[in-house]
Amino acid sequence: MGMFNKKLGVDLGTANTLVYFPGKGVILNEPSVVAIATGTREVLAVGDEAKIMIGRTPENIIAHRPMKDGVIADYRVTEAMLRYFINKSLGNWRLFKPEIMISAPAGVTSTERRAVVEAALRAGAKQAYVIKEPILAAIGAGLHIYEAHGSMVVDIGGGTTDSAVISLGGIVSATSVKVAGTKIDAAIANYIKDELNLAIGDRTAEEIKIAVGSAIPVKEEMVIEIKGRDLLSGLPRIAEIKTNQVAAAIKGCLDEMMRSIKSTLQNAPPELAADIMGEGIVMTGGGSLLRNIDELVYRSTGVPARIAEDALLCVAKGTGTALEHLDTYKKSILVKR
Repeated sequence: MGMFNKKLGVDLGTANTLVYFPGKGVILNEPSVVAIATGTREVLAVGDEAKIMIGRTPENIIAHRPMKDGVIADYRVTEAMLRYFINKSLGNWRLFKPEIMISAPAGVTSTERRAVVEAALRAGAKQAYVIKEPILAAIGAGLHIYEAHGSMVVDIGGGTTDSAVISLGGIVSATSVKVAGTKIDAAIANYIKDELNLAIGDRTAEEIKIAVGSAIPVKEEMVIEIKGRDLLSGLPRIAEIKTNQVAAAIKGCLDEMMRSIKSTLQNAPPELAADIMGEGIVMTGGGSLLRNIDELVYRSTGVPARIAEDALLCVAKGTGTALEHLDTYKKSILVKR
């Protein structure tokens, strides 16, 4: 592959965007956040630099997440963000327009898919392809998706939980719900507000989830000290929160995720259901790193579940593999310009 034939895989996520460079791996992993000046609508910062600003900006700057629930909510800002990530990834090679493979949630509409392709082309791509996320997650997790054999993947991201049964390179049954990492963080913040009279930000909620969270109640609880604002006095206060409190806080969200996973299984043909029973469900995405979520999936469906290696990177790795073997994957690619 000459330097002139640049290819980039982009996992355009609600929470983070990852760029995969075939042969090199993931070369960029930054938050999908853009800081914008309120008056001029000028883009001030993107990615890591912009995320630091969340919840800490003066009135004249807003930190904006242009992807909502896995799809483009703000077209112009997404384009600016993509351009930034593409240029940063290519470095000195930005004269050459790359071919770009972008992931989209399973429930993406053709209009939304066109918007992603347009944004990529305007951001400097020579060609842009869009593949559905569950397919990419499955490829990245090393599943053999082209066999006449059912595989099931559950990808829990920031905005969406996508579950899909895949056979012969296509999605046989899939469900996408807009309940994932972001909603789980919000549920933790709400619980702490209601139960402990303490206001905390999204970032703190995410820290709690990572530090002590669990999908099911546990015998040996972990504890974390949190700092927030007391709702009565309005002043800063420190409180403690334990694992089982977090489990209780996020139960509603998890129930909804489990229902969607069950419905994907219920809509799969019996032959494939039998395959999955034997092979198990493979879990990818940042949300699958929540403690004991595989156990919850098993309890909810009766099907064993396992977390993929490098769960956070599966979709990005899938974009890379799909690019390296573009001809094989052309048939899974729905939109080409």
